[in-house]
Amino acid sequence: MKKKCLECGAEIMGRVDKKYCSDYCRNAYNNKVNKDSKNLVRNINNRLRKNYRVLDSFPLREGKTRTTRTRLLDKGFDFDFITNLYTTKKGTTYYFVYDLGYLPLDNDQYMIVKRE
Repeated sequence: MKKKCLECGAEIMGRVDKKYCSDYCRNAYNNKVNKDSKNLVRNINNRLRKNYRVLDSFPLREGKTRTTRTRLLDKGFDFDFITNLYTTKKGTTYYFVYDLGYLPLDNDQYMIVKRE
């Protein structure tokens, strides 16, 4: 019995457990199968990367600085995309994108911090 490539249907030569006729077909098949989940992950990673670049664009003095919500939004920051939260013993919650975070203050002010 001759085996056929899962992607193009061509006859497969070689090892018995081979599923694809070439690397091209293997990649094309797996890209089709994983398209939806990879697209979602790609979009989320792009938003996180953008948020990180925005936070990193502010020069830090002694590991922190202040800015406004408007300046963050003008640079394209999306407050819905963070990687983790850090709550201090006093109950203050910092929102982090990898090692850069922000703390909401009064009057639409934000303190940007870098985790050591």
